[in-house]
Amino acid sequence: MNDAVLFEARDDGIAIITLNRPETRNALSKDVRQGLFSAWERFESDVNLRVAILTGAGEKAFCAGGDLKEMVERGLTVPPRDMFPVPYDSIELSKPTIAAVNGVAFAGGWMIAQACDLCVASTTAKFAVTEVKVGRSSPWASPLIHMIPQRIMMEILLTGKPITAHRAFEIGLINRVVEPEALMDAAILLASAIIEGAPLSVRAARETVMLATEMGRSAALEAARYASELCYNSADAQEGPRAFSEKRKPKWQGR
Repeated sequence: MNDAVLFEARDDGIAIITLNRPETRNALSKDVRQGLFSAWERFESDVNLRVAILTGAGEKAFCAGGDLKEMVERGLTVPPRDMFPVPYDSIELSKPTIAAVNGVAFAGGWMIAQACDLCVASTTAKFAVTEVKVGRSSPWASPLIHMIPQRIMMEILLTGKPITAHRAFEIGLINRVVEPEALMDAAILLASAIIEGAPLSVRAARETVMLATEMGRSAALEAARYASELCYNSADAQEGPRAFSEKRKPKWQGR
């Protein structure tokens, strides 16, 4: 880890990952990218951590996107496949993630927020895919078609104009909009709700959503049944109904 990205491992199973370059609006410079790669790997490898929250330091920006100065210096054309730490893409993760967007999420900032499973945003947040403004492209935005309507996606990508947090909520891009001072509490509350569930059930649920997104109906049903077998055959699958019948809180073992 480096000080460009902060990592907090909480006792409740939540990891908080913070982009820590507010003076550059948390742009994805080399040190931020390296810190993010390390943070995601640490989260995935720690069996005690079940949900990660990604946010940015400062009040102005979650992440303003790529480091344009670096792109000029490198003469960057097509970004290398492993250049940016994108959850579930260039970073393999098996656990849920939440973006807590505290300010602007432009270009690469939108990219990493979009890649997270869930998103909460401050009322001061703004979202934009600004690549058309600087002559770049946004192939990473293609999964948006499964999140928002086609014509809205088309307008966002073709114009590069930002949308507010309320508009992002209206079109289904984000899950919650809260006042700035309540952002982390809202993200932690959402993460805590996930942690209340059985670990293998949460994993199977996440896989079911992704399979349904990527496959046709019949293929997704078959694949989801297979993905759920580990959950059904676990000790937790017996503990849950038992705890319910005994009117007590279940004690999950994750196996």
